Amino acid sequence: EGGKVRTQSCVNLWVQPTRGLMDEKFVVLVQNVLPGSQLTVRAFHRCEDGHSWEAFAHYNANTSGTVNVAEDLSLGGTYSGVEPMGLLWSLRPVPGSKPGLRMRKMNVQTPMEVTISVYQGHQTEGFMDQVPLASEMVERWYIAPGVHRIPITEDGLSATLFLPSGPGPFPGLLDLWGGGGKLLEYRAALLASHGIASLALDYLTPKITMKTGRMVDDQYFETAYRVLQQHPQILDSRIAMLGLSLGGSIVFKTAAYSQVIKLSCAVSINGSHVQPVDASLDEMILFFKENAEKCRSTEQNEVIFRDLLLPIPTDPTLKVDVARIQCPLLLVVGEDDQNWPAHESAMDMKEMMERAGNSHLLTVLSYPNAGHLIEPPYAPHARASSFRSVKSHETVMALWGGETAAHARAQEDAWRKMLVFLKANLYGGTNPGAASFSKL
Repeated sequence: EGGKVRTQSCVNLWVQPTRGLMDEKFVVLVQNVLPGSQLTVRAFHRCEDGHSWEAFAHYNANTSGTVNVAEDLSLGGTYSGVEPMGLLWSLRPVPGSKPGLRMRKMNVQTPMEVTISVYQGHQTEGFMDQVPLASEMVERWYIAPGVHRIPITEDGLSATLFLPSGPGPFPGLLDLWGGGGKLLEYRAALLASHGIASLALDYLTPKITMKTGRMVDDQYFETAYRVLQQHPQILDSRIAMLGLSLGGSIVFKTAAYSQVIKLSCAVSINGSHVQPVDASLDEMILFFKENAEKCRSTEQNEVIFRDLLLPIPTDPTLKVDVARIQCPLLLVVGEDDQNWPAHESAMDMKEMMERAGNSHLLTVLSYPNAGHLIEPPYAPHARASSFRSVKSHETVMALWGGETAAHARAQEDAWRKMLVFLKANLYGGTNPGAASFSKL
């Protein structure tokens, strides 16, 4: 740093690997400090939107003057206990930041850069005013070397296809996010980094809707499916669908009723089958909006949306008939989801499928104290954040729920099991069903 003299200490900070995928662990090792000395290890990240995030933890060096973050106990800070990746998942906006921030990677072609630093003593603030004993920069990528990013605009689509490296052919996946709209690429890029060709699809705010003011219909999803199906490097009979939140609603509807989209398997993260069955996307959102008076707010004025769909209706026209689902289905459920009644929905779907005799296709991963936004591993947990709904255009503070450490564990576990599920059903036998996953 311009002219600053390095402090005399020869503290050795070792972070490995310095460059890796977002869902890979790294090791942080501090050596050459006084045995028993108190240290603070801090992670700092400046987001693409200019906001700054930090995480920090307090450690005591062992008798050989070493701290190993993967094995040693954090005594306090933004996380405590033995948490190898706590420096990433407990990142939070630095003091004084505007409320309601949520960290999301918008440009997957650049890495998330995180500076890991070591400070003397157990500190909780004022990091910017001191020179650390040592610092290292790590890069976390959502896109592996060799993965191709291909913007898709044909037939009115707003989408991005990520093709794994190598000749293929690869199985394909349609990736849908929730009610906030926008073309979000980071999850699809990471899936492609694991060998699954993934199409990130903007279905709420695509250019065509912005131009005409009309929401897309079922045909839009069928077109996206055909783009995958007809691609020479994609196996046309091995295509999956993944949706979070509102995206999950579309996954259920598609898996149960579509005449065109034939799925090898489907994944919903905190989605619900509760929706007017014959409704278009426009009418579906209108249905949610008409129930808006059911929403509650916390004392901090955070909006709880989950009651929109409660109690789970008995009227069959108001929920997807999951008895019709013929492909393996994985439900990822945060039991503290305050935004969508994911747990109640999963229990109802399980019961419906048991009655219909297709519950052997169903796997439910349910996580206590996890919230709505179950993201790929080590993404910082946003318990609440500002949310702009596509229909009403007003920004509210949405309560997503979840307790940070439990939520982080859910993200890591669900991602690992989801990859196993996808690979088994996309690469495995013709239709192995979900029976083999009951032991996950």
